[in-house]
Amino acid sequence: MNFHRRPVEDPEINLIPLIDVLLVILIFLMITTTYSRFAELHINLPTADAQKKPDRPDEINLSISATGQYLIEGRAVSATDANQLAVELQRARGDRKAPLVVIHGDRDSSLQATVTAMEAARLADLPQVSISTQTLGGK
Repeated sequence: MNFHRRPVEDPEINLIPLIDVLLVILIFLMITTTYSRFAELHINLPTADAQKKPDRPDEINLSISATGQYLIEGRAVSATDANQLAVELQRARGDRKAPLVVIHGDRDSSLQATVTAMEAARLADLPQVSISTQTLGGK
């Protein structure tokens, strides 16, 4: 009997499939991980309890009633669309350069009436528009 030993081969670990699997896992983790945003600024705005400023001469007060009727500086206007209201705003503007249009809308007035008032201010070349509000405790 011829008992020859076979030469024992050293076991070899092939690292290429291991690296491929680890790269796939790394890519998967990178794609599915949610990153928090550290670049955002968290700002707490200050509050004030100042008295109401007196009426300024560069304001045009435009009021909207609950029924959708418009009043400019307390005078009723028979405007039904933005173009007619723009003409009335131009008339109220007079020779002032860039007055602020302050819209005082009734709580029950429609959103369309407010949008029409804002559109009229744009058509009348009055880009500064403000919507008047009241505090929660006020009436």
